[in-house]
Amino acid sequence: MPETSPTALDPRLTPARRDLAAKHLAGKVDATRFVEGRSYEVGEAQAPVRRAPSPEASLDTEALLGECLIVYDFDEEGWAWGQLEQDGYVGFLPASALRLPGPPVTHKVTALRTLVFPGPSLKLPPIQSLPLGARLAVARIEQAFAITFSGGYAPARHLAALNTTEPDFVAVAERFLGAPYLWGGKTNLGVDCSGLVQVALAACGIPCPRDSDMQEKSLGEPIALSCSMFNRLQRGDLLFWEGHVAIVRDETTLIHANAYHMAVAIEPIREAITRTRAAGNEVTSLRRLSPRSGPA
Repeated sequence: MPETSPTALDPRLTPARRDLAAKHLAGKVDATRFVEGRSYEVGEAQAPVRRAPSPEASLDTEALLGECLIVYDFDEEGWAWGQLEQDGYVGFLPASALRLPGPPVTHKVTALRTLVFPGPSLKLPPIQSLPLGARLAVARIEQAFAITFSGGYAPARHLAALNTTEPDFVAVAERFLGAPYLWGGKTNLGVDCSGLVQVALAACGIPCPRDSDMQEKSLGEPIALSCSMFNRLQRGDLLFWEGHVAIVRDETTLIHANAYHMAVAIEPIREAITRTRAAGNEVTSLRRLSPRSGPA
C-alpha cells in the first residue's frame, strides 16, 4: 500500500488538522484549538479508517473489534476522528462502530475467521463474523464455547489468550492465500500488501507499522541487493518495491497481496521481480527480521 514518505510529523501518524489537534501537540503544530482525546474501542467486527469523513473517501486501514483508539472529534454526520493506539494511524471512523471501553479484552481470534452465536448452539443464526486478530472480553469458557461479557458464544478453539503468539508469521500470511486484494484491508475479506504483513506479524507478537514505506524503514535489518541475493534469501525476509512489500517463503517463492492477481498469491520471486520491472518498478530493499524483532 503506497504512501508518501513520512516527515518529522507524518500526517498519517499525527492527530492534527488546521481546525483541531491533540493537546499534546500544542506548540508543535498550528491549529485553531487543541483538545484532550477520549478513549474508545471498536465495537464492530471491523471498522473502516478513512482519509476523510465520507463513505466514498479512500480506505486507509481498518480497525478490528476490541482495538483501542483516542477520539478527538465527533462531527454531526456520524464520523469520529482519532488515532489508533496499536499502530498510531489517524483517520475517520464511523462513530456507530465505536463504544466506550468495557471489560478488558482477554482473548483474540486465531482462526482466519470465526462466528459468534447468540447461544450455546451452532444451529443458531450467528450474530457476528470476526476476523483474525479481533479481540474479545471473555467472561468464561463452557465446554466448546467462550462466552463474552456481552453474551456472545464463540468457538473456544478459535480463540487464544491475548499473550499467545504464533511461531511463524509466514505461515500466518499463507492462511490468507486467495483472499481478495483490498486497498487498506486487513482481513480475509480483503487485504493489501502491508496489511498482510502487519496482521501476520501481530499474530506473532511483533509490532509493525501500517504502510509499506514505514515497514521498509523500520522492520529488521537491510540485506544488500545483488545478483547473488537469490542464494541468500530466507523464509520471512521482506522484499520491498516503491509502494509494495512481499514476504519471502523460501529461496524461490514469495507471498503477497497484490493488484496484479487481485488476491493474496504465491509467486516465483524471479517472475515477480521481472513482472514489476517491466512496469517500471524495481526492488528497493530486502530486509531480514531477527526472531521477535519489530520496528527499529
